Amino acid sequence: MNPEDPDNPISGLLGDLLKVIGGGARGTSAPWLDAARALAAGVATDGGTESNPDPLQRIKLEELARVVELHVEGTTGLSIGDGHSYSFVPVGRGAWANRVLDGWRPLLERMVGLIDTAPTPPIEEALDSDEIPDGLQALLGQFASTMGPIMLGLQFGSAAGHLARQALGQYALIVPWPKSNELLVVPENVAAFAADWSLPEDATLLWVCAHELTVQLVLDRPHITARLNELLEGAVAESMAAQQGIAERLSGADVGPESLQNLMSDPEALLADLLAPGNRATSDRLNALVAALTGYIDHVTTTIAQAITGSAGPLSEAWYRYRVADSRGRQAAAALFGFDVSRAEVDRGASFVRGVVERAGEDGLARLLADSRSLPTPAEVDAPGLWLERIDLPEDRDAPETEGPPE
Repeated sequence: MNPEDPDNPISGLLGDLLKVIGGGARGTSAPWLDAARALAAGVATDGGTESNPDPLQRIKLEELARVVELHVEGTTGLSIGDGHSYSFVPVGRGAWANRVLDGWRPLLERMVGLIDTAPTPPIEEALDSDEIPDGLQALLGQFASTMGPIMLGLQFGSAAGHLARQALGQYALIVPWPKSNELLVVPENVAAFAADWSLPEDATLLWVCAHELTVQLVLDRPHITARLNELLEGAVAESMAAQQGIAERLSGADVGPESLQNLMSDPEALLADLLAPGNRATSDRLNALVAALTGYIDHVTTTIAQAITGSAGPLSEAWYRYRVADSRGRQAAAALFGFDVSRAEVDRGASFVRGVVERAGEDGLARLLADSRSLPTPAEVDAPGLWLERIDLPEDRDAPETEGPPE
């Protein structure tokens, strides 16, 4: 079969795909990011266009900012700092998906680096060169060399797009972003969430702002962000194992022109292993830390909402059910980073916080953010009494387990 023949389905498919992912026309240095952005925008907006947020939303968020700031600082004891403030910025779903990819980009670039350095079998060893024309063989070789980063981009683009349809604010996942004084809010999703659960929209918007600012102030603690990044980077290597599985399927000895065409015509099958979080080992320490921080942030948000509105119960319950009733979008995105946001982990974090407050009150819970030594181990998240006992020990008698390498 002539690879230049326009009726050749394989060369046509691969050639078109390489034109898209190669980014030649745009001259980009990160074609995997272009692929991620394009897919994220399409999924987030369902292939349509979105208008700019209503200016009244920005005014409303500006009015809420100072009220929320005072309550978050008072409840957590964390200070934003002199001369610094955060503003809440309304964005549409497509814009949120694009911004979240920017926020995740430092981690994604590390993942791409791991893919680029992973050994890939030469195409000549994978396929019988006697059966494949030279032109098509060269095309397959180019495709194999770019497939790993592009598949990574498509995974995260899909995850960001689906997450954009659910996210109420910036931190749908507790993954640190590069420093900024803006916190994103998605008014369309906030309004839909409030309507679905018969909640007052203004109170719901206040809840979202309190949640987002609490997450940000927690991540502003250098030792917490450092530990999260350390564990996330450790989990990246586990996530990359799935990428190697795709490479093997694309370059296996039994992959010929017809079977390759069949494989590429079924992208869901190609991505199935990558998007199933149960097929990837996760870091126990990362799960434990995310669970504990999630429990703490939810507790603070509920406390603030109760203080301002006088009735946070319905909002707290709706927030819990919203995350766990259909968490596939969040779970798929979190799994790509190597951690779990299932109902079991949300309940685990909430149980840890309740246990601490019952034993040591709000002052005891505040110690969670004190320093790196105060971050709980997996065993301590499941037994908060052990955590309280350990952090009460003199430092010279207790080597902090949380400073070790990720498991």
